[in-house]
Amino acid sequence: MSDIKEIIGKICPEATFEEGECLLVSVPEKKWYPLAKSLKENKDLDFDVLSAVVGMDWKEAIGVVYYFTSTSRNWGMLAVKVEAESRDDAYIHSVSDLWKVANFQEREVYDMFGIKFVNHPDMRRFFLRNDWVGHPLRKDYDANPELNPIRLEDEVNEDDSRVFVENAEGKIVEEPRKVFEKDEYVVNIGPQHPSTHGVMRFRASLDGEIVKKVDVVSGYIHRGIEKLTEGMTYPQILHFTDRMDYMSAHQNRHCLCMCIEKALGLEIPKRAQVIRTMMDELMRISSHLLSFGCTAMDLGATTAFFYGFREREMVLDIFEKTCGARMSMNYNVIGGVIADLHPDFVKDVKHLIEIMPERLKEYHKVFSGNLIAKNRLKGVGMLSKEDAVNYAITGPSGRGSNWSCDCRKKHPYAAYNEVEFDEILLDGCDSYSRYMVRMKEIEQSCRILEQLVDRIPEGEIRAQVPKIVKLPAGRWYQQVEASRGTFGVYIESTGEKTPYRVHFQSPCFNLVGVMDLTCSGYMIADLITIGAALDFVIPDIDR
Repeated sequence: MSDIKEIIGKICPEATFEEGECLLVSVPEKKWYPLAKSLKENKDLDFDVLSAVVGMDWKEAIGVVYYFTSTSRNWGMLAVKVEAESRDDAYIHSVSDLWKVANFQEREVYDMFGIKFVNHPDMRRFFLRNDWVGHPLRKDYDANPELNPIRLEDEVNEDDSRVFVENAEGKIVEEPRKVFEKDEYVVNIGPQHPSTHGVMRFRASLDGEIVKKVDVVSGYIHRGIEKLTEGMTYPQILHFTDRMDYMSAHQNRHCLCMCIEKALGLEIPKRAQVIRTMMDELMRISSHLLSFGCTAMDLGATTAFFYGFREREMVLDIFEKTCGARMSMNYNVIGGVIADLHPDFVKDVKHLIEIMPERLKEYHKVFSGNLIAKNRLKGVGMLSKEDAVNYAITGPSGRGSNWSCDCRKKHPYAAYNEVEFDEILLDGCDSYSRYMVRMKEIEQSCRILEQLVDRIPEGEIRAQVPKIVKLPAGRWYQQVEASRGTFGVYIESTGEKTPYRVHFQSPCFNLVGVMDLTCSGYMIADLITIGAALDFVIPDIDR
């Protein structure tokens, strides 16, 4: 990283550096945007992926920690800390024109911290009602329920937006913008709709049956997980991850445990590492089977839906025997896993991987090769590789655009560096490619399980952990390959038994961010198909 420090030092002499798990650069706000532009466009830096945008309140200051990834530098990461000049009237220049993924990410930070992003094209709240008082993740937030009573009236549709721009005198002023113009024909899809896969609402502007624009309206089930973590100990916060993307329950919780373990310097027993890897892949199979069934159901194919659920039940039976639950397993703990494998585990896994090849042939026969399915999915919802990188669309949706982004390959963890498997890449860049990547990934998950099922080592299932878990002062960021893409956990600690700040960087939040891009120009019926192929899970967005 010495060359990066040298390059950044020349671009921004005011920058300061702090070594850690990755280099942290602190930069004054006025120098932030020129540096951000160089991070993206300077080929000697080439940080092409904005991995996370973490709003922070350090009490004495308020700001953002950005995490960038350079795919050309062996997927190395860089963190940049930017503080707003004023706490009471906080502004930071937007980077949404450089990395499109920042559009929704910055809106979330504004919603939760009140930081206004200069030149952001749509500075509205994202999760909370537009009449909400205060910004909940600030340390000085007034949680008095009288300020925000349960409102019995509907929220007014917010067609008025705003942009903060810098005028000729250098003063930041607010300019009005419109989400939809008065003459646009806007239809409402959701939030109570079977094919939005949860309580999600899309407002779509139409020209006949052609979609012109999609406005994503979120926040119907927001549970304030990140706020709740601030008052809980580290073992107490683990259960939240099972309840976000519940189809990535094992992987998400694995990620949080790894982040805590990294901070503690814990060495995880080999048996626990292998068990975690196998549970992650069983979770991936379960998730992709659900995605297959729901994609088929959204197109009206009920037979395929039941085919997918037939094998998914087998996976859930395996989970139930070892974990005692079928959905929220609560299995990973700090240091390893909470209980050893059920005596039937090896037998059941072997039976699953034995029957899956034939069952996959059935899926392809009944649905993948179906003319109607192909017509509805192929060439629909186009997402170029360039856009996938720009919007940080990872997981099967990114790999369906031929972007090699598998965290298991780029940053191997657990037992992934001990097994052979292929990263599935397809170049169709459409809904069908995203669907087919998942089907082929089921084969690779079975391949990983087959290599590990007879090699589960004996030994302890968890390391010795202090009775009271206290992380040293500092910050850590960890990523895993969840079922829908790269899932990240950010923890900042002041040395107490409760975290100062926890942020969950969910892949589904990025996936819903391309709904406007991938639906515009297609028919209203295609919006349902495109959403199904992107495969977002709403609680992973509404954290």
